[in-house]
Amino acid sequence: MKTEKREKTPPATSLHEPARRLPRKSREARFSGIAISPGVAIGAVFDTSEPPALAPRRVVTEAQVEGERQRLDAAVAASRKQISKLKARLGVLPEEAQEELEPLLDAYAMMLSGSRLIRGARRRIAEELLSAETAVNDEAEAIAGAILAAKDDDKAGLRRRAGEVREIGRRLTRNLTATPFRSLKEVPAGSILVAEELTPADAALLDPTRIAGVATEEGGSDGHTAIMLRALGIPSVLGCTGLTEAARRGDEAVLDGGAGTVVLRPGAAALEAGRDALAGYAREKSRLAKLRRLPAITVDAEEVELQANLEIPAELPLIAQAGAQGIGLLRTEFLFMNREDLPDEEAQVAAYTQVVEAMAGDGVTIRVLDWGGEKDMQALADGIEPFHAGPNPALGLRGIRMLLKKPDLLEAQFAAILRVAGATASPIRVLLPMVTVPEEVRQAREIYDRVVRRLRRRGVPLPDKLPLLGAMIETPGAALAADAIALEADFFAIGTNDLAMYTLAVDRAETEVAHLYDPLHPAVLRLVQFATEAALRLRMPVSVCGEMAGNPRLVPLLLGLGIRTLSMNASAIPRVKQVVRTLKIDDCARFARRVMEQGDPKRIQELVMGFGEGGADRH
Repeated sequence: MKTEKREKTPPATSLHEPARRLPRKSREARFSGIAISPGVAIGAVFDTSEPPALAPRRVVTEAQVEGERQRLDAAVAASRKQISKLKARLGVLPEEAQEELEPLLDAYAMMLSGSRLIRGARRRIAEELLSAETAVNDEAEAIAGAILAAKDDDKAGLRRRAGEVREIGRRLTRNLTATPFRSLKEVPAGSILVAEELTPADAALLDPTRIAGVATEEGGSDGHTAIMLRALGIPSVLGCTGLTEAARRGDEAVLDGGAGTVVLRPGAAALEAGRDALAGYAREKSRLAKLRRLPAITVDAEEVELQANLEIPAELPLIAQAGAQGIGLLRTEFLFMNREDLPDEEAQVAAYTQVVEAMAGDGVTIRVLDWGGEKDMQALADGIEPFHAGPNPALGLRGIRMLLKKPDLLEAQFAAILRVAGATASPIRVLLPMVTVPEEVRQAREIYDRVVRRLRRRGVPLPDKLPLLGAMIETPGAALAADAIALEADFFAIGTNDLAMYTLAVDRAETEVAHLYDPLHPAVLRLVQFATEAALRLRMPVSVCGEMAGNPRLVPLLLGLGIRTLSMNASAIPRVKQVVRTLKIDDCARFARRVMEQGDPKRIQELVMGFGEGGADRH
């Protein structure tokens, strides 16, 4: 992007040299970039640069080879530890940020574990007598160059993959040279961060309560960092060419993440316009916040239950602020992450009690452990012998498959949930992940009933009405077998994220095919419809708990298909409720019938985007 209205000023130092200052009379400078995350920020610029790693090319003697290998091994160990710490931080990030960063951190971990990069660097040390940092740099550039030279129309995807390799090379080099990484600990509250570029790992360290906005020279709308910034809800503009050269620490700036603009040293008119935009954005947020006290009910008095997905207990205040009617999906993986031993029954009782009591009588659906070989749970990997993640963990031993193979894990979770249900008298449900056939539900229920009998023999108080046992519908097989599974389960929760992935054979973390991921693909919608109708025929509760549930544009379609319970990221609830309160169920049903007649995903997208405009929902 080109800068606009750039004024000629005396030569300015970059942000990397904060000691020098532009003259006080420097004029307003306006920049256009890529609108990444909506919102308006007015604040002082703060430098987020990091010192360069000084690693000149260096050769070694044969006697030094072993020492260089040991230095490389130490840098790899340090890098893996840093990645593990970032993964531990995932729990405090919004769900969308976790879903973006976790696969990327997994990829980083793989590159630090016997990958071509590490093997190649070790070979260069031995054969070319290079220092560890020189070997890492040469190998990383060779791999990145090969990726960029590949014949593929998805050039953006190739650039991301090459960037991932270079990022690990950069991390190793900084550890080899003991060069500190970017620090965000001293950022003053209300600052606007300005940098040449932010990595996804940098974005994961941002505190949305302190950072007013982010602007960079590099980056695009489809990169990992952009997705992270959107998930964090920080007003952001990327791709502002020339910004770091013109900015200085302490400059006042007005950033509009929706318009994609940054104004440095704004004049009176620009500052007033920024303040007006900020006030308008605040009014919109306030208006949505007021919806918290209003019911999610359609114009024709049809009630819709809006629940929240919960990753960790620390998110409970956000759920309360959003006005959720309970927790539709409590993921229990947080209990098993970043620990060397398995949580016992008592630890699980304490964790579930905290969540259930915080909901003050609202329902909580607890999904038992959904673990596959792609997740970093060392305690589980050590406990399953022999354990092999396989070439594609998503299609291997995960979810209910793993739990039935390790019934002691399932029994401990069932016992903890039942004890909490008896002690709190709160409405609790139990959800089984990755169900594909009715037999899995039958086997799980046998274990469930066995645990109930054991607890009763021990005199443990249990509720008169035991928690319902439901099945998560997240594979085409489960959706197509929904009629049979419905005879075994007490309720359905349709997980549209995995359902779309398995139906379309697309991993959103794979840049080469991510553009093919489309929850509005007619095949995905028909599976949602099939599972919903199977539940409704038996008057069985059914909900949607994937990203589709939190997309306001898709609410009319889901209601039209018969869904009345939606579970989503807490931050999405106000906007979804706003839409629900404008709808009529008859209009939604007619709209859904029209959508389900379509075979072209693009036409479906057009209908969804046009609902309510020009009578699109009434013909």
